[in-house]
Amino acid sequence: MTGVDDVLRQLGSVGPFFTVARGKEPPPGPGFRPLTVLYGEQLAPYVAEVGRRNRSGLGRVAASTAQFGIAARLWSIGLGCAALAGRVPDLAADRVWWRLPGAGSLELWLPEPGELPAGELGGSVLAHLELLDTAVRERFGVSPKVLRGNTASGLVGALRVLLDRVPAAAAVELAAGLLADGGALAGTGTFVHEEGLGVAFVRRSCCLYYRVPGGGFCGDCVLRTR
Repeated sequence: MTGVDDVLRQLGSVGPFFTVARGKEPPPGPGFRPLTVLYGEQLAPYVAEVGRRNRSGLGRVAASTAQFGIAARLWSIGLGCAALAGRVPDLAADRVWWRLPGAGSLELWLPEPGELPAGELGGSVLAHLELLDTAVRERFGVSPKVLRGNTASGLVGALRVLLDRVPAAAAVELAAGLLADGGALAGTGTFVHEEGLGVAFVRRSCCLYYRVPGGGFCGDCVLRTR
């Protein structure tokens, strides 16, 4: 079976959210720091930059967008490895490093990817995101319901991309388990998968993107179904 490190080399061809540098020090350029730093002293500057880029300003909309983007990146990397390797990297917040380029989304680096059983992906990503979510709730007042909905939507979005590009039965099983009754993301939305047709998901919250100038409702937004 292909190892995690080999799969991480391949994932960039799936899409930009699946791209992550890997390998021991030195980092692949200056300015990389653990994500724990971003969730601390660098969170406000980062949210401000997100707000500048999407013209929403520094506030709940930018904070929700920032959290959504990071959640989607983590799920993409983890689900991609689960689908192609049957194992997943260790995505703890102190093991994933970041830097923000002048344009585009966060660049990520895994100095030592590690390997976990695929079934541990949900716990690993959700434990990581709890650090970010706590900071976003405390500093920007984004509700837990919105943040959990973002996390679920990011999971399904990553799964959709994978299903279009690679065999992803293992990823479907992981996502379905997390979203099912009794799963860690139960209650965030209605998830359906049909072989050959893909996935459908309607969340029970809104990420607030409709408040971005020129934005609108996302395809899975609760406001589209009312």
